[in-house]
Amino acid sequence: MTNTVRVLVCDDQELVRAGYVTIIGAQPDLEVVGEAADGHEAVRAAARLRPDVVVMDIRMPLLDGIEATRLLAGPDVTDPVKVLVVTTFNLDEYVYEALRAGASGFLLKDSPPRELVQGIRTVALGESLLAPAVTRQLVGRFADRIRPAEARGAARAGAVSALAPRETEVLGLIAEGLSNAEIAERMVLSRETVKTYVSRILTKLGLRDRVQAVVFAHRAGLVDARD
Repeated sequence: MTNTVRVLVCDDQELVRAGYVTIIGAQPDLEVVGEAADGHEAVRAAARLRPDVVVMDIRMPLLDGIEATRLLAGPDVTDPVKVLVVTTFNLDEYVYEALRAGASGFLLKDSPPRELVQGIRTVALGESLLAPAVTRQLVGRFADRIRPAEARGAARAGAVSALAPRETEVLGLIAEGLSNAEIAERMVLSRETVKTYVSRILTKLGLRDRVQAVVFAHRAGLVDARD
């Protein structure tokens, strides 16, 4: 990346924040522009600093990371901020809610520093970070919640008809948690071709990123989420 990525670190534990600041600040292409210890502070800091990426904890006082994410990147936000959620694995329900609130992805708190750094870069580029290894478990566990019995869900499901057969197939594989490389291997395509399919899918369905595509696919019933 040619430009420095400006990062806001949000976590109620000072020691955790200090660790993130040290890791991020050691990278020549990343810069920590601010810190926040609760959700309200995170929202105010993001509005003031306009970071490229917000690293957001879920469990914070006063306003938790889910609501803070919704205020920063939710569907009603006209100028959303990219949010990378970090959490512990046993909080996967909260991670799911954060993704629906508009987060661009998530990492586990015990991820190696290199994954945090790469995750920030990935989200800054406008891509989503949804760990393939846990996608099926995360989304599948909450399949009923993903497929609400409401008109909006039905309308979204109907939008699948706008996709070509190959695009529908790619969308289903995205929802299963496969990366572009894995999709390319499964469908015997080049990675660039898969990337083009993904871009078309997002455009046709009016989705912001890969995370929203996963939720959409499950809502539309393209994936049997029962594991």
